[in-house]
Amino acid sequence: MLTGISHITVAVSDLEKSFAFYVSVLGMKPEVKWEKGAYLSIGELWLCLSKEAARPSEDYSHIAFSIPSCYFAVFSSKVLSTGVNSWKENTSEGRSLYILDPDGHKLEIHVGSLESRLKELKSKPYKGVKWY
Repeated sequence: MLTGISHITVAVSDLEKSFAFYVSVLGMKPEVKWEKGAYLSIGELWLCLSKEAARPSEDYSHIAFSIPSCYFAVFSSKVLSTGVNSWKENTSEGRSLYILDPDGHKLEIHVGSLESRLKELKSKPYKGVKWY
């Protein structure tokens, strides 16, 4: 039986640049770094940066990180002030900032939870929605 996400691994072409981005810009905690990778943490999440050819997805696939509402505006301003590129404008429930990492991997900084998303979905259902 699955119990959750163990870790997320992201392929990065330039380990130093990506390490600096995830630690200095996003505020992740560095745990260990070696020649071809690094382990970072944020809350209970374990993120692995793996140095190899990075081929970011061209579809909507992305990694979304949680942030409390009270920190969103300041954090977003700080991140955007570093010159990070956005990839999407927010159109869904909760505040979100959609950004690209140095290799173009799609990330989201999101205020909200599954509970808040489902509540919004009940009031504005998607076409063909089926509840379980």
